[in-house]
Amino acid sequence: MVFISHSTLLFNSMAGTIDQAKMKFSRIVNSRSYTRFNQSQNPDEESSRVEVKLSVDGEEEMDGTEQGPVQHDTYTRSSHSRPWNRWRILVWVGGVLVIFCVGLLIGYSIHRKSDLAPCSSTVPPIQEVPLNYSPSLDWSSLVRLLNDKLSSKAIEEKLSEFSQSDRKAGSFVDNKLADNIHDIFTQLNMDPWVDEHFVKLQYPDKSKPNKVLFGSEDIGSPDGFLAYSETGRKEGRVVYANYGQLSDLETVQNETYRLSLNGSVVLMRAGKISMAQKVMNAAKMGAIAALIYPDQADYKTISGETDLYGHVHLGSGDPYTPGFPSFNHTQFPPAKSSGLPGILAQTITANMARAIFAKMGGDNAPDRFKGEFHSYKLGRESDSVTVVVNNNLADTKIHNVFGVIKGYMDPDRYVVIGAQRDSLSLGYAKSTVGTTLLLELASAFTELKKDGFRPKRSIVFASWTAGDFGNIGVTEWLEGYWASLDRKAFTYISLDGVVTGAGSFRASASPLLHTLLQKTLGKVKSPGLKTMQMDDSAYPFLAMSGIPSVSFSFVSPPVKYFGTNLDDQAHLDSVTNQKVVELSVLAAQVAGQMALRLVHDQILRLDVTKYSDDITNRVSAIIQHVDALKNNKVNKTESLSTKWLNAAKSSYSRAAASLNTDIGNTDLNDMEMCRIINNRIMKVEHNFLSPYVSLRDVPFRHIFLGNGWQTATDLEMYLGDVHENKTSFDIDQVLNKFALLTWTIQGCANDLAGDIWSLDNEI
Repeated sequence: MVFISHSTLLFNSMAGTIDQAKMKFSRIVNSRSYTRFNQSQNPDEESSRVEVKLSVDGEEEMDGTEQGPVQHDTYTRSSHSRPWNRWRILVWVGGVLVIFCVGLLIGYSIHRKSDLAPCSSTVPPIQEVPLNYSPSLDWSSLVRLLNDKLSSKAIEEKLSEFSQSDRKAGSFVDNKLADNIHDIFTQLNMDPWVDEHFVKLQYPDKSKPNKVLFGSEDIGSPDGFLAYSETGRKEGRVVYANYGQLSDLETVQNETYRLSLNGSVVLMRAGKISMAQKVMNAAKMGAIAALIYPDQADYKTISGETDLYGHVHLGSGDPYTPGFPSFNHTQFPPAKSSGLPGILAQTITANMARAIFAKMGGDNAPDRFKGEFHSYKLGRESDSVTVVVNNNLADTKIHNVFGVIKGYMDPDRYVVIGAQRDSLSLGYAKSTVGTTLLLELASAFTELKKDGFRPKRSIVFASWTAGDFGNIGVTEWLEGYWASLDRKAFTYISLDGVVTGAGSFRASASPLLHTLLQKTLGKVKSPGLKTMQMDDSAYPFLAMSGIPSVSFSFVSPPVKYFGTNLDDQAHLDSVTNQKVVELSVLAAQVAGQMALRLVHDQILRLDVTKYSDDITNRVSAIIQHVDALKNNKVNKTESLSTKWLNAAKSSYSRAAASLNTDIGNTDLNDMEMCRIINNRIMKVEHNFLSPYVSLRDVPFRHIFLGNGWQTATDLEMYLGDVHENKTSFDIDQVLNKFALLTWTIQGCANDLAGDIWSLDNEI
């Protein structure tokens, strides 16, 4: 867009008017044509404008702006012309000068009117934004207003309204709830829209229930299930493997127990890691089936008949369209996610597990494997278990619902606040509370805007579905728009599971959001920060799309009920001492104030220096592993240098520090400079997505927070395994990982530095 000053436009317009008048005057004298001035109303303008149309020797002339329909008027010249005397010539010259002056005055007058009226359709309007924009409310007033508008009474009413049973993704109740949310967004004038996807969901076959047998004895047919299990019937030796972590599986196969997992049915208790990770670990060891139960040592409040619900996809999104959105018009050849374990998997109740343990023999399990049962055996060769899974895949239409409060300065930049609304179980804490707070925050921000708040950036409110199947609604939306989302969405705030107890506060977040989270919490000196896991609904935003994300929760000491039908209102009231509404208001204030700060300030409150510490810690750990291998004189390690990786780490630290200096030296009323700085900040998270791996093969490409061979964690673990003689040293593999990790960090540092002449060329 080209910006032109009013004085330049006025001068050029006057010059153009004079030149046209001169030209027309010449033609009047030389061709003896006549001129017709037509005052016409432009349908695109409130004011009228002058169109000059000449008929000169049969030719049409445009007035320099647009060509309208030309009306031809016939001029008939007398066949007998009389000689012109001096008086007549003077009269003609005087008349022409009068016409010229009148034309000049009319042209100038019309131009002055056009300055006040909307521009002609032929000239695009210049949209000016005040350079000294300032919100009408200061920060402290905004926070007080926001808190005042978050109503505990409204939250209590919505909790009751949305706590419906049978909210399975794509069900009638789920779709009805989506319609209600859309209606609320409409009432709030949030321009709602719906994102529709066609996905494959897996449910048990009611006519052929899943079941488990020990030998020929029927152990039971649980109501709970694990979506995306393989189907069929498998029989094998049962082996108990604690939580199913890799260390647990290695223990049962070590020299002490010497149990083979190949062709076995692995029995594991829930907890520590996700069910998908447990099943994948068992599959990698050659198991043919996996059984998962809730041990009452971990699930203290559940009964022996409580069922578990979950999924086994070690990934997110529809596992049958990996890396692509499941839009109806998109056709794919048959495909499966690499995150599907390919073995049977089923949850069982604690009582079913107790019955299996009572029949098992073999060695006693290690002490760390033991829970609340009297007997824990690892299993013997003759302990045979049969698993039958009859789940069915169903093509299902699902709906994500969105509403938006648009910003005034950068409406194309937005923070997303989202909540899952579906549940395989009752899902009161997991999804009902989050959906309630989503709508309450939407209402509060709408009212805040009416009171004079002018957000600089937009806020998108999103209601997701199919979350219990592996964040399908979230992921399909990200896959559908991933090419542009990282340049527009700069933060995701998850409301899922924000109230599960009352004991303490825990959060998982991108390092870019640590400072903002800490300042928002204020008096909470040390909020429990943990690494975001794959089953977190914010994880796809962070590790797949490179958008800084945060999820948080008020929690109690280990009381687990997610994924069970104990996730109801009565149970949450019990574990929070009847403070669900009070804690919900606090959770809304945390999410609301973070979003408010992100759309209020000229510079985005994303702290790029926090990644400096994270990178330093990761690189230091890798260097220690390399030094240990060199000290042990592992073959070929002498050619392995950490110099360039260390240099890339330093480049990022300098670029982050330099950005902070630039921010300190920037006039915050300079909107263009603020936008340039914000562009640099927004690219950081996305630039930590490895550009050297395929989104389809490795969806979580983040080198620090992702999952796969490209991560710094994978390199650390590999070097550690070599040091412990668990694997051989492959110099080519290590050099490749070093190079890709180094250049991903360096590339992020280069982009953060800004202009090409500001880059650090040390490497």
